[in-house]
Amino acid sequence: MKVLITGVTGFAGSHLADLLLAEHPEMRVAGLYRWRSPMDNLESAAARIELYETDLRDYISVQRSLEACRPDVIFHLAAQSFVPASWTGPAETLTTNLLGQTYLFEAVRALRLEPAIQIACSSEEYGLVLPHEVPIRETNPLRPLSPYAVSKVAQDYQGYQYFQSYGLRIVRTRAFNHTGPRRGEVFAASSFAKQLASIELGLGEPVLLVGNLEAVRDFTDVRDIVRAYVLAATLGEPGEVYNIASGRGHSIRELLDRLILLSGLEVEVRIDPQRLRPSDVEILIGDSTKFRERTGWEPRIPLETTLRDLLDYWRRRLRTPR
Repeated sequence: MKVLITGVTGFAGSHLADLLLAEHPEMRVAGLYRWRSPMDNLESAAARIELYETDLRDYISVQRSLEACRPDVIFHLAAQSFVPASWTGPAETLTTNLLGQTYLFEAVRALRLEPAIQIACSSEEYGLVLPHEVPIRETNPLRPLSPYAVSKVAQDYQGYQYFQSYGLRIVRTRAFNHTGPRRGEVFAASSFAKQLASIELGLGEPVLLVGNLEAVRDFTDVRDIVRAYVLAATLGEPGEVYNIASGRGHSIRELLDRLILLSGLEVEVRIDPQRLRPSDVEILIGDSTKFRERTGWEPRIPLETTLRDLLDYWRRRLRTPR
């Protein structure tokens, strides 16, 4: 069986590649990457992956790569996924996320491929969540509060449309927040961990810059998330959408406090206005009952382990710059 991962060099994509190589030897793993994509996340795995240089915003590039690869399963993870960046570049976010997926689907159709396709949508689609709507089910209204969230709503509904219109075997997953080793430093928990590791190594003052600490999020370890992606692609029902979530809410302040405790440091916490968004989602806690009943998935990695691994990741990175 041939598996293709878009965004294989990214955070979730690289962890998914690691999982498939370690636990699914029956699957041949391929990935799409852009020429300027850093390869750090793949490390030794790159030698065991078929890599296709591809720009998802270029249809000819996408079609050529799919024709060469001819996958049985596609995990579509590539996206502009940093919410604050979508405020400064809304058109870029919409173009990258929706156009790239459109070209992927159109190439599948043109080549008459019949892969199972999992598309990574987002809990950000729910946006403005009312108190009585928590925990959030798949039937909750979508009230996006950022250009990124709008782009993911478009991807989500386009996946449903291509299933209905053309019979593409698309399963949509709305993953709630996930973190862990390799998370980009622009994301809150990873930013905190990097700053703490930097302070430990004497590379910075004992001051931690933060944004909104009151938002509540449902965090799952990325390694549990990518395991869910595999189950979605292999056991999910085409045309359906599934929440992937732990079902537990944690404030960003709680994550910060836990990381500070793990570091053993005394630091000053300072609000950085540049890290605040024009509008923020107050609470996102998911109900993944539908997905659990379909696949048997359960998160396995405790939050404490996730945060410790994230902090250790930044300690290693800063000690040995790449």
